[in-house]
Amino acid sequence: MNNDFTIKPIAIFRSPFGSKFGVPKQSGLVDELEGYIEFMPEFRNSDLLRGLEDFDYLWLVWHFSANPHKATSPLVRPPLLGGNEKVGVFASRSPFRPNAIGLSSVRLDRIDYDDRNGPLVYVCGADLMDGTPIFDIKPYVSLADSHPDARCGFVDKNEIRRLRVEISDEVGEAFTAKQLSALVKVLELDPRPHYHHDAGKVYGMPYLSYDVRFKVDGDRLQVVGLAGR
Repeated sequence: MNNDFTIKPIAIFRSPFGSKFGVPKQSGLVDELEGYIEFMPEFRNSDLLRGLEDFDYLWLVWHFSANPHKATSPLVRPPLLGGNEKVGVFASRSPFRPNAIGLSSVRLDRIDYDDRNGPLVYVCGADLMDGTPIFDIKPYVSLADSHPDARCGFVDKNEIRRLRVEISDEVGEAFTAKQLSALVKVLELDPRPHYHHDAGKVYGMPYLSYDVRFKVDGDRLQVVGLAGR
């Protein structure tokens, strides 16, 4: 019996992040972060979205397209554990999995039916980079999907570390208030690989049309400039 089957993207995600560097490690961590879903031509049918506006949150099923190599180990190092402890891949949300499929809960903002490439579904709080293929969209239903008293393994025992971000007024003027707020919250989460601790190193993070240059010393992240892309 052959259990293989083929799935194809129904849409592409459009995000401020041109690479996976800087993308929040989980959905919902930066609610101000905006993006939208652009459907493939054969799925640009408003009937497919009928009733979607009545939901506040959506599940996105998508492809870890920026990870071309296959998972080779049953153990991974979650960033929340500092990269020093290992857990089983099925006890994590690591992108390095037997099937490179992601699942994210995002907040539905609005649907634009009038765009020439529409309908476009605008969402907030996504953890997807620009160009990510989306396989499916499902409504979030609190009756079945919410378990507020559930145990969450190592996540319960490790608080998310946030940095103190410093951005000059000159740099801030390049963004709208909402874009700047989202950028600050993304940087607070420390976009660097978990094994990097060089206080003198300047990193570049693609964000919108800029390369945001920053460095980190202890719990302080300083944006040192912007470069055009």
